[in-house]
Amino acid sequence: MVVVEYGDFQCPACQYFFQTSVKQLKEEYVKSGKVRFVFRQFAFLGDESQWAAESSECANEQGRFWDYYDKLYQEQNGENVGIFSKDNLKKFAVDLKLDVADFNQCLDAGRYTEKVKQETQEGQQAGVRGTPSVFVNGQYVEEGINYPTLKAAVEAALGE
Repeated sequence: MVVVEYGDFQCPACQYFFQTSVKQLKEEYVKSGKVRFVFRQFAFLGDESQWAAESSECANEQGRFWDYYDKLYQEQNGENVGIFSKDNLKKFAVDLKLDVADFNQCLDAGRYTEKVKQETQEGQQAGVRGTPSVFVNGQYVEEGINYPTLKAAVEAALGE
């Protein structure tokens, strides 16, 4: 049983989804092992979206994707206003006590530029029109940002 979010770290609705539905989903379903929650990049709001997405993949190399995901949404404060400049993204790695040399090298080299672009394209092909877009077992959930709607879709899928 898999729930997939296509998101952009600069997207205000994605931040809301993180603060509400994702928190509840993890509490009710992920911790118990009933649901696996997966994040897919859908970086479409400009350079800072792309850099934030790439930096989360660099954190993932160190097994810290979810910590970095949390940090990005906690720090988010508008679109393309400098919050997700490469310098700030590197500061977040320091805050999280990542191996900063490896992280910085990964980000500066653009190691995940193509992966982020590819996931964004995959999302477009899957019908993603905005973020966050939520899929339960491959099925798009209309209004999936709202937890009662998401929970109903998860319960229906678990009951199949």
